[in-house]
Amino acid sequence: MNVVSALDIYTEHFGLDERPFTLVPDPDFLFWSPGHRRAYAMLEYGLFTKAPITLITGEVGAGKTTLLHHLLKKLGDDVSVGLVSNAHGDRGELLRWVLMAFGQEATTDASYVDLFKQFQDFLISEYARGKRVVLIFDEAQNLSRESLEELRMFTNINSNKDELLQLVLVGQPELRDIIRSPDLTQFAQRVAASFHLTAMDAPTVCAYINHRLEKAGAKRRIFTENAAKLIHQVTGGIPRLVNQLCDFALVYAYTDNVRNVNEALVQRVLDDGVFFPATLVLEKN
Repeated sequence: MNVVSALDIYTEHFGLDERPFTLVPDPDFLFWSPGHRRAYAMLEYGLFTKAPITLITGEVGAGKTTLLHHLLKKLGDDVSVGLVSNAHGDRGELLRWVLMAFGQEATTDASYVDLFKQFQDFLISEYARGKRVVLIFDEAQNLSRESLEELRMFTNINSNKDELLQLVLVGQPELRDIIRSPDLTQFAQRVAASFHLTAMDAPTVCAYINHRLEKAGAKRRIFTENAAKLIHQVTGGIPRLVNQLCDFALVYAYTDNVRNVNEALVQRVLDDGVFFPATLVLEKN
């Protein structure tokens, strides 16, 4: 049996249109927990008040990238967006990443001065067309202090009283600690909007599970309340880990030919060691 047919049987068994708990960020499955609503509101606030720098942080798998994708779908044609993920290298390499994010050619033989002038000309050109330019860095905790300071300098490019570039940084909690360092005081002072996305509590995890199942076509509740509570306890309320454990639980329920996932079934997934991150989470708590 090939993988595709196996997945067809998996969804058919539960009366679903598609898998509800994939690990790929999908704005169509976005669950608006109170934390996600506030984080998204702060993203919008930062963009529409023209904040120089907006900062969104959260644990790995907390749903930050999904929020970003939802934001990108909502932005109009009056906004030019550049998205950079996991940028690395020196200041010249950083500028090449930025230019490429906006669809600009960045030749390897160009000097830093040439690249900076090209970027400045691009910002001025977009401003003349009545467009705002937003540069988004995902996984921004991987940026060096030198790169962060370089980005701050980019936000100083202006025309009269108007700043030509807005910066959005999205990353893991350590990004906040980095920005609070004494040597990045000037950077921190330009952060005009920020939010830290925390993990979901137990009732929110239960609502999250039911939401994703409903979006996938479920007409009934599949996970019991006690199963959801155990999933919260093991995953710490991190959406990506919740997805992974729920997906394994559905596989086990399918192979057992049962229609519901209870606490005992989730515990069996854990006892079998299928869910590797569970051990790491339990050791941290």
